[in-house]
Amino acid sequence: METILIVDDEKNYRVVLEALLAPEGYEIITAGRAAEALRIIRDSDLDLVITDMKMPGMSGMDLLDECRKIKPDVPVIMMTAYGTIEMAVEAMKKQAYDYITKPFNNEELKLIVKKALERFRLARENRRLSEALSDRYRYGNIIGKSRPMREIYDLISKVAQSRASVMITGPSGTGKELIAKAIHYNSPRKNRPFISVNCGALTETLLESELFGHEKGAFTGASAMKKGRFERADGGTLFLDEVGDMPPSLQVKLLRVLQEMEFERVGGTRTIQVDVRVLSASNRNIREDVGRGLFREDLFYRLNVMNIEVLPLRERADDIPLLVKHFLDKYGKEEGKENLELSPEAWKVLYAHPWPGNVRELENVIERAVVLNAGGQITPDDFPAEMRGAEFEFDVERLVPLHVSLPKALEQIEEQLIRRALTQCGNVQAHAARMLGITKSLIQHKMKKYNITV
Repeated sequence: METILIVDDEKNYRVVLEALLAPEGYEIITAGRAAEALRIIRDSDLDLVITDMKMPGMSGMDLLDECRKIKPDVPVIMMTAYGTIEMAVEAMKKQAYDYITKPFNNEELKLIVKKALERFRLARENRRLSEALSDRYRYGNIIGKSRPMREIYDLISKVAQSRASVMITGPSGTGKELIAKAIHYNSPRKNRPFISVNCGALTETLLESELFGHEKGAFTGASAMKKGRFERADGGTLFLDEVGDMPPSLQVKLLRVLQEMEFERVGGTRTIQVDVRVLSASNRNIREDVGRGLFREDLFYRLNVMNIEVLPLRERADDIPLLVKHFLDKYGKEEGKENLELSPEAWKVLYAHPWPGNVRELENVIERAVVLNAGGQITPDDFPAEMRGAEFEFDVERLVPLHVSLPKALEQIEEQLIRRALTQCGNVQAHAARMLGITKSLIQHKMKKYNITV
């Protein structure tokens, strides 16, 4: 139910307006003084204010000014029995939604109120969607607390406010596009488009058309003019995913656009100017590709003004618990299996796995486990067979020489297992201990015994 505040020092008008609008399904609040109305505006969730122009003490114009400061989006309708063109102009300059004179036409007033509320609903919905979108890609919400991820957060906060091109590098599945979106949605361009294109997923001809657009009849099948990604991203950000796979001929054209911010559509002659910030990503070592002549050096330096490197998941094991919790919550809600937990054995499997597919693979594994799990606790049986591995067998004959004593052999094996676990878990002792099935205090004791430092 929408709430309307009616402000008038004349009680009769408050009563008449309430009787007119309440049957329309609105919640009505009334105030006889502007000062009283101001308190209501501060404390209440309002959708519309209707106020008289002339009142004792604070005037309706002053109330309008204060309302704009407190709740700038709430529409305000001004009314007076002493209407003049000058007063109407002044009210509209102060961003009043509309201006009516007493006595008013009932149906006209109801129509003005309806339109004002519709406008407010639209403005509120647009703001909500914008805030939700910004929140989704706020860099603090990228999952991870490891030192490498904290360094990435710091870089995002620094580069987001600039116009500089940023290249994001790292293996597939590490979330490079999410970082690109975080940069965009924390930048001054956040209310403008974020447009992406995968340079490795299209043929050379299709990629050129996707980037720069084409005119009608430019090639077979071009039945209408089509705007390219650069045009659609005007004023915003263009994300070139897997830019290292871009054909050499298109690299030349892209360089020109980055230098001049202008281009022609395929089959066209008119030069189109745009204002676009370009972010790019690649899982290749483009610096090596430059040395081998596979990627233009001048284009590389244009794209790589700033670099953000995302490490593989196996090198930031400290992020695994947060990622697992996030994916458990996400897919648990979807499947109606909330509050799922992992068994200690399942955690050991996750920490021991090298994660060649990185975060994308981890998400797939957790989604699969949630779907297969009957409820309660996720165990290694819910993971793919290749992750669980074969039954453990220790080859004593091959690995332990006959002349080595039992205590010495056990110490050597213990030291090697601890060193391997620490390496696998990014030197996070708590995770290494969990992987080995021992306590953190015990692993610290063993590290001291074997003079292991991290």
